[in-house]
Amino acid sequence: MFRKAKLSLGCSLLLLISSCGQPQLPNYPPAYREYAYVTNGKSNDVTVINLLNFKTARTISVGSGPTGIIANPKKNEVYVVNTDSNNLSVIDAERNSVVATIGLHRAPFFVDLTPDGRRAVVANSGSANLSLIDLDKHAVITNITVGARPGLARVSPDGKLVLVSNRGDNTLSVVDLARLAVRSTIAICKSPEEIAVLPDSSKAFISCSGSNQVAVVALATPPPTQAKGLSAEAAPRPLPAPRATRELGDRLLALLDVGKTPLHIVLRPEGWNGFVSNFDSDSMSTIATATNEVSNTHLVGPGPVRAIVSADSSLLYVSNFKGDSVAVYNVETEKPVTAVRVGRGPDAMAFTPDQHYLLVVDSGSGDVAVIRNDLSINAHILFTMVPVGLGPRQIAVKAFMLRKPPTQ
Repeated sequence: MFRKAKLSLGCSLLLLISSCGQPQLPNYPPAYREYAYVTNGKSNDVTVINLLNFKTARTISVGSGPTGIIANPKKNEVYVVNTDSNNLSVIDAERNSVVATIGLHRAPFFVDLTPDGRRAVVANSGSANLSLIDLDKHAVITNITVGARPGLARVSPDGKLVLVSNRGDNTLSVVDLARLAVRSTIAICKSPEEIAVLPDSSKAFISCSGSNQVAVVALATPPPTQAKGLSAEAAPRPLPAPRATRELGDRLLALLDVGKTPLHIVLRPEGWNGFVSNFDSDSMSTIATATNEVSNTHLVGPGPVRAIVSADSSLLYVSNFKGDSVAVYNVETEKPVTAVRVGRGPDAMAFTPDQHYLLVVDSGSGDVAVIRNDLSINAHILFTMVPVGLGPRQIAVKAFMLRKPPTQ
């Protein structure tokens, strides 16, 4: 087991001048923008943080009970799921204002995008269906029935499938986006939560908080199909439901025992390992994705809820909800590097685009902790705290150029 790393409470005297001051910013063009967007579930708004100076740029009113949020990599928009008002707010990142509100079904929580940025998917927990949204028209294309109490919808990296974890009936729905239909429903483990898919879209790993397991599901490549809207002769023939699963090969491969109450799972960027946050056992389980085995389980801190891996796969960051800290681990050696004290109830995390800073949403203290990653001296330091709204939940980062440069 790992020894719990000593908490870093701020900058040491030796690092005060060299590492804790505001670093010299690159010479960004005037049209460059870099923002973090934080959903505030209890104040029904989104806080916009300017990541060039770590100051609040604006507070945007959205729907009721905002939770999930995601930035579109292909256009200057950000999407906010409003759980209590059953809709999706569209934020124009250039103006930082809501430009559209899209009605959904009951109790949506999270949103994901197709790789081309043209479609969004939202699982509606209270309606047992999946909403597919056209982001060019800002309108729902269709609603697809899935399992009971779907919590999360995740688009596969190849953009062909949507995977939905159904907490009410302990299943995974596999939706074919070309056919706009569920192609298979797979019984997995109790109370499925987070979904992580390998970069080649061949397998999915699903954390199940109710049975202390991770389900491994094989995903077969869908056969080539024509897009919807073609003539009847060119349109794909529907596959009979009982035979479809056998032909396409979607199936449960393994159930892996991990720690108590696994809430979140994240993969290394290249997909070699997965890391599972076990909330009630204060541990992190490492999964070897090639062999579908748990290779290690380590103590990381009180109540780990979420993890994030650096782009170069060198470091793993774990937010410890009950420990008010973020633990940092070396991915290759699986050894602790440090732990940084943040605000109360740290949960969601995101990197700045250059990954020099880690942003941590402190749900209990209503702020975002900014951890500076100075890898030249192997230091991870609490740089500043940015106040946000009431009950902050999720965070998204967007860097972009204005379409029309500002007036000089």
